[in-house]
Amino acid sequence: MTKLLELIVAASLVNNFVFTRYLGLCIFMGVTRKMDTAVGMSITFTAVMVISSALSWVAYHFVMVPYHLEFLKILVFIVIVAGFVQAADTMMRKVAPGLYYKLGIYLALIVTNCIILAVPLINADSGYSFIESMVFGLGSGLGFALALIIMASIREKLELADVPKPFRGLPIAFILTGLIALAFVGFSGLITL
Repeated sequence: MTKLLELIVAASLVNNFVFTRYLGLCIFMGVTRKMDTAVGMSITFTAVMVISSALSWVAYHFVMVPYHLEFLKILVFIVIVAGFVQAADTMMRKVAPGLYYKLGIYLALIVTNCIILAVPLINADSGYSFIESMVFGLGSGLGFALALIIMASIREKLELADVPKPFRGLPIAFILTGLIALAFVGFSGLITL
């Protein structure tokens, strides 16, 4: 149980994919303008991360390893993620059409997001068990959600601030991302994967 807690803390805080590995910045910058889209993407992204971690682990350990097809792991993991994201896209369109239209193109970009692909690859290379893979996916998803929610809350406040004209929009967002990343460096050395 301690190892699982360490995996969640390490994946979400210590080795946060956005602030320490600088992955997933396209979606991060795109959906953090408003809190409601950030929360919606956080839930969707975390669910996709956990389920794709589980499906990738099963495919890797029960199909690829026994048949010595480990060299195809990137291709297989992309196909698994793409299939699951397509299913999530269809479900979201029916269940939450408002959120579906707010997320727009960013929902489709989940398929090609480097974090979504990095998690199953790290799981396969680290030799995690099925439960550990799912917990690592959950921790990574929670870390991404934390990054989205922190940034969205700050960017919403910046709408009311008097930001100098050259820094409005993405320039101030990149400056903020760097400052938050510096804060996350404080977690380094706490737990390593």
